[in-house]
Amino acid sequence: MRLDKYLKVSRIIKRRPVAKEVADKGRIKVNGVLAKSSTDLKVNDQIEVRFGNKVLTVKVLEMLDSTKKEDASKMYEIISETRIEEDV
Repeated sequence: MRLDKYLKVSRIIKRRPVAKEVADKGRIKVNGVLAKSSTDLKVNDQIEVRFGNKVLTVKVLEMLDSTKKEDASKMYEIISETRIEEDV
């Protein structure tokens, strides 16, 4: 499954165009390597997403083409969620 579609279906990022834009700006790594929106994901891949001052790292548990809101969080496991403090 494509990275941008997975982020949308799992509700890590709410909209697919936003997921595509974030990936194409170089803010997402898959298994430690910068990823494009078209990167193919597999089960057990590790995704690191930079949101402004926060870094979210998740592990892919399953691939579903569509989910209900309650089931979306079962698609991944949060490994870490860290805040980045920037010096001004």
